[in-house]
Amino acid sequence: MTPLYYGVSVVLIGWHKVFGAIFGQHSGVSWVLSIVFLTLTIRALLIPLFVKQIKSSRNMQLLQPKVKELQKKYGHDRERLTQETMALYKDTGTNPFSSCLPLLIQMPIFLALFRLLSHAAKTKSLESAKSIGVLSSADAYSFAKAKIFGGTISSSFMNADVTEVKIIAVFLVLAMTATTFLTQRQLMSKNMPADALSGPYAQQQKMLLYILPLVFAVGGIAFPIGVLLYWTTSNLWTMGQQFYVIRNNPAPNTEAFRAKQKRDAAKAAAKGEPVPGTAAVAVEEIVEERRPAQRQQPKKQSRQQRRTQGPKNPSPSSDSTDQGDNS
Repeated sequence: MTPLYYGVSVVLIGWHKVFGAIFGQHSGVSWVLSIVFLTLTIRALLIPLFVKQIKSSRNMQLLQPKVKELQKKYGHDRERLTQETMALYKDTGTNPFSSCLPLLIQMPIFLALFRLLSHAAKTKSLESAKSIGVLSSADAYSFAKAKIFGGTISSSFMNADVTEVKIIAVFLVLAMTATTFLTQRQLMSKNMPADALSGPYAQQQKMLLYILPLVFAVGGIAFPIGVLLYWTTSNLWTMGQQFYVIRNNPAPNTEAFRAKQKRDAAKAAAKGEPVPGTAAVAVEEIVEERRPAQRQQPKKQSRQQRRTQGPKNPSPSSDSTDQGDNS
């Protein structure tokens, strides 16, 4: 964890120097904003991994019908099913583990920040303060004693003595839980095809949709306020980033994809341009209108049927001729 301590503390102290010059070096606002911008810096660095995560999740969703076919075909042979499934992922360039990369990379950073705050919480005086990373003993003491919302940044719901701090901690736990739930639900309800909502991958996502927020809610009461700020800010970033990707580059055959088609059609109509996707339909309609009606061919009849039916529109002259012939 030592390299992470240095990395996290470098970014944290860098932003603290910026905001400390504005609000004061020992101000709680300076430290809170430093944590927020530490989060934004980390998430900005993780954008390439987030793009891979979105592509991997989308491919996993779109491949679910083919995975179901493989399950029906090789369901009796688990080893062959695994081989064929992995071959399908390889041929389509899909990595099932890419969707976990941003979370896996964030967790050590989250733990490093948690340890920094826990270290700060144990600092009782300037003399007992210890440096960690590039966080000097003076910075650690300032970090530990910075006041925010009537308490300190290192306070948690479990160890807070001030009621206001407990209220803020509960609010941040609820915010962290809600943003975790809404982020996952946004992905499943807007950017997953209907046929991908019933496969094993979808069932796994539904379980995570409800289990992860509960885990964060239960564990959140022990998190320092600074950690809750970090995680809530990270969730809000994820929601905004995911909303942008789903809105502008949705997966095919999803609700977000149909909504984008409607927006594109409305923009094209407002500019007087052809509506995307309607040109081919218009051409087919014109060809159908210009195509001559097909002449109905008479049905073949036997000689006996023709004698029985007789002419359809006999003339009076022909009737008299027939009568003369009969007589």
